[in-house]
Amino acid sequence: MTVRTVLELPDRSLKTLTRPVGTIGATERRLAADLLETMAVSPACVGLAANQLGVHLRAFCVDVTGHRKADSCHGPFVLFDPVVLEARAPVMMREGCMSVPDLTGDVSRSSEVVVRGTTPEGRQLTVEANAFEARAVLHEIDHLDGFLFLDRVAHAHGVHRRRRYT
Repeated sequence: MTVRTVLELPDRSLKTLTRPVGTIGATERRLAADLLETMAVSPACVGLAANQLGVHLRAFCVDVTGHRKADSCHGPFVLFDPVVLEARAPVMMREGCMSVPDLTGDVSRSSEVVVRGTTPEGRQLTVEANAFEARAVLHEIDHLDGFLFLDRVAHAHGVHRRRRYT
C-alpha cells in the first residue's frame, strides 16, 4: 500500500472521463489499497476516486464511519466499474472535496442510492446507501465521469470559502 498525492484543480486529470476496469488483477488490487490508505491518512476525507490520484480507471473508495451526518454505513469499501441502479430523494447540502481544498458548495444530490460494482476480490457488490453515504458515493462517481462538485453547485451564490479551524 502506498499513500499517494491527491491531485488538485486545475489538474486536467480531474476533468477526464475514466475508463472501465474490467478484469481485476494485482494492479487493480494495489490501486484499491492505495485509495483506502490515502483516504485514511487524509483528514476529514470520506472518499476518493482513482482519477484524483492520476489513475484514469473507474474505481473509488468510500468510508463514512463515524461521520455525524451518516445514517447508512458500509465501512470502508472500494468499487470498480460502479453503476447507479437507483437514485432518489434529492437533498441540498454543503459539499467539499480533497481536490478543491479551499472551497465548498451547495449541491443537490440523491439521499438514497443503489449502486453495483466489483470489489477488489472480483465479487459483484450492491450497495444501498442513504443520507451522507449516498452523497459520498455519488460525489465519487461524479469524479469518474469528469465532474467536480463545482459543476453541480445549485446557484450563483452556492460556492463558499472553506472554513479553517486551528
